[in-house]
Parts: sequence; C-alpha cells; structure tokens
Amino acid sequence: MNLYHSQRTLFLSCIIVSFAMPTAVRAQQSRGDYEDIPGLPDTPAGNRVREVIEVVNANEAEKVRTLVNTAFSQKFRDFAPMEQHIDVFSHTYNSTGGLDFHAIRHYKDPAPETEITAIVKTRRTEMWRAIVLNIEPTPPHRISGLQFAPARPPSNLPKPGKLSPNQLVSELEAFLDKLTAADAFSGSVLLAKNGEVLFKKAYGLASKRFNVPNRVDTKFNLGSMNKMFTGVAVAQLAQRGKLSLDDPVSKYLSTDWLPREVADKIQIKHLLTHTSGLGSYFSDEFMNASRTRFRDIDDYKPLISAETLAFEPGTDWQYSNSGMFLAGVIVENASGMGYHEYIRKFVTGPAGMTNTDCYQMDEPVPNLAIGYSRDSSRETGWTNNIFKHVVRGGPAGGGFSTVEDLLKFEIALRSHKLLSAESTELVWTAKPELGSPNYGFGFGVRGTSDDRIVGHSGGFSGISSNLDMMLDSGYTVAVMANYDGVASDVSQKIRELLGRLE
Repeated sequence: MNLYHSQRTLFLSCIIVSFAMPTAVRAQQSRGDYEDIPGLPDTPAGNRVREVIEVVNANEAEKVRTLVNTAFSQKFRDFAPMEQHIDVFSHTYNSTGGLDFHAIRHYKDPAPETEITAIVKTRRTEMWRAIVLNIEPTPPHRISGLQFAPARPPSNLPKPGKLSPNQLVSELEAFLDKLTAADAFSGSVLLAKNGEVLFKKAYGLASKRFNVPNRVDTKFNLGSMNKMFTGVAVAQLAQRGKLSLDDPVSKYLSTDWLPREVADKIQIKHLLTHTSGLGSYFSDEFMNASRTRFRDIDDYKPLISAETLAFEPGTDWQYSNSGMFLAGVIVENASGMGYHEYIRKFVTGPAGMTNTDCYQMDEPVPNLAIGYSRDSSRETGWTNNIFKHVVRGGPAGGGFSTVEDLLKFEIALRSHKLLSAESTELVWTAKPELGSPNYGFGFGVRGTSDDRIVGHSGGFSGISSNLDMMLDSGYTVAVMANYDGVASDVSQKIRELLGRLE
C-alpha cells in the first residue's frame, strides 16, 4: 500500500521514522541516474501534482478536506482519519514555508505510468524535495499514494564546484546560519572523520520559555534511534550464548505479551529487522491516554498484547515499534536485568556516553532541550511536546543523547568495544533474505558495497535526529534537533557537501 511519507514518516502522531532517510527517500534515491525536465505535464498525474502543491501552499484545512474527499482513492482516504490527512499537509507547509515546482524527475529505470515524481524547492530553507504521487490507472485517476521526501539536487542545474575541507566547513556553517536565521533549525550538529571532529556547533533555543540556548552537550531526544542500542544489546546476548537470533520469541515472552500462536511464528531476528508482521503500539489508545500510564516496560503490555500479524514473519517488511519494544523485553528476560539498567551497563556505559539515557520526563534533567513544532493556529506560532511525549523512553525510542555521545557510540562500534567484529558486521548488514533489503538488526543500511552508510533517524512532534556512519569514507554525521522534520535537511546537505570534496 502506498502511504504518506514525510520527514517523520507517515503521520505526525506516530514515532515511526525508520532510518537515516524515510522509505520514500530510499525508494527515489535507489533508482540511480535521473534527468529533470522543467514543466508540469498536462496529464492526469501532472494535474494531480499541481493540485497537491496548491493545497499545501494554501495551508487551509478546508482545502485539504476537499482534496482528500474528491481526489483521493477510497482506500487512501480511509487509511486515516481526516484530521491526520490535514495534519500531514499542515506539517508540510509549516516545515517548508511552501513549495515551488521545479521539474519532473525521470529515472533511467522508469517508474510505472501511474507514478510521477515532482521536484520542488522549499521556500523557507531552499531545500530540494520530491513529491512522489501515485494515481489510479482509470479515470478520474484519483490519488492512491503520496510521499513528501528530501530529494537529490536537480540534474538541470550547473554542477557545483569542488571543495577543500575548509571550504566544506565554511559552506556548512553558512547553511546552518541561514536555517537558524529563518528559525528553521534548532539543535546541534557534528561532523567527524575517523573519530576526529571537523565541525560541531549548536543553534537555537533549548527552552523558548526561558530563552535558554542550545549547547553542543545539550541532550536532545533520540526518537527511534534507541533501536540501535536495542539491536546491539540483543547481539551481545547472542554473542554470549544467552539467546539465539533464530529463537522463537515465545521462548522469552509470556502470553500476556503476545498470544502463543503469534509468538511461536516470530523469531528474534524478525523483531530486529521489522519483518515480524507486528505493528506499532502508538495507537489511539496510547495517544488518548495519560502518558503517566506508560513508564515501565510492563506498562506497555495492554498496547501490544492484542497485536496480530500483517503477514507471515520473514516474508515482508513493515516498520514496527511493537516488534522492537518486544526485543527489549527479551533483553530483560535473557539477561535477568531491567532494560534500562542493561543498556547503561553494557552499551552506553562502555562507550563512555555519559549524557545518554532514557530520562524520566517528569523529573528535572539538567541541560535537556524541550521539543517544539510550528503551529500556525497558536498565537506564538509554536507548541511544545511536553504533553505528547512518553514519560520515559524505551527499547523502541524516546531516550536522549548528544551529538558528542553519538560519535562515542560509533567509535565504540568501530573499535569493537561493544561487539566482536563479526557481530558488528551482522547488526549493520541488511537482511534481504528476510525481506529487509535496507535494514539490519536495529540499523538502517544503504549505499553501495564501497560506500556503505549505516545509522538511524528519529522523529516525533518536536523531535528530529539522525546519525550517518559512513563506514568506508570514515565520516560521521550526527544531527539532533528540538524542531521536528529538520535533521534530514541538514544531514542531506552535509552528504551533498561531502560529495563535492576534492
């Protein structure tokens, strides 16, 4: 099924960002060579693109409602409540300031006639975006899928010149200054090579209420990046013989977590690769509940215990917060330790990550950033995420860290302080045999055989984070922000600049 994709992937109410780039980005970037041709074609797909851009730029809920009711297929329209459709368009406008059409992208490996990729430029940050739109093959050619994603630079513009390392840093700093001046970025950025820092700097405010600036050591929310820690923890236990990745999860989970007939079908490796067929516990029950109900691992049982399988485990891919959360439960049962205690003792502790933990949000935590989202309906133009976020993060996400600690994490992985060389390669290698061509065990995977990039991203309202570990070139890119949907812009820009190095 084609679903919405934005920088946070799918809907704003779910913490389900999958990796350094969303699924839509990976899809459009993995097609290889392309040519960008100016002008919207006078075709059903081209006309639908025009409608979508106009509705985004209008930033009016009623126009979104009309578009969804008249131009969306029934299956796509019914995929989510109307308010969530409106939320996606509102977020797209608020995070970009509007979209200007540039060209239609044609790939050497052509897409189906029912799919079109339009390249647009964001008005606030002047970044390139792709609108990937699918239509039904028969009149009236309703929209059956819609994706908003970062895009590679257009092919019909002059290629930028080569950069020295010093020029790269200067261009990066100028770019971040521009974003900050437009109030489009608030957070911390680090660029390193082979563990040596080339650039690190903080921007914006950790607290708008008290006018407290962000620092390089400010703690930002990781979102889904905690999944990397969970993947490492499970691999450690496998390495020590405490479990096997081929074990059925029923060996470690009681029936109040999953029914036996479901748990018997799922192996641990399916949880770590999002191939279990499970979904997300960020359901309406969670969204409508007091966050204080969910603090300890066992508190999540009512949200997960009724899960059913969307497909037979190991045959398909579906991003699953519930699956990764259960991997954390298995860490507890296989190790005999609480999940948070285990991560501190065997992952963040050995890596020297002193500013990383799943802090409890109803306690005072020094130097921790509050998350903010644009909201044009508010007098201030902003809302914070204090009442939206989990009280305490866990195996699937929601912890806090710093860009400096993320570099320590990579160094610990590369030096095999956390896992053996064999186990390290195992966690950050994709598993196509399980139906997971772009994801390992808790790590997203992309690039080519001699230009591998592994890592993860995280996102939610007021949360945007990303770690790119470039295994062959030796570069590390860590971006953490307390604005939503912005880390991907900065990470993308850094990748483009690195591509221009002499």
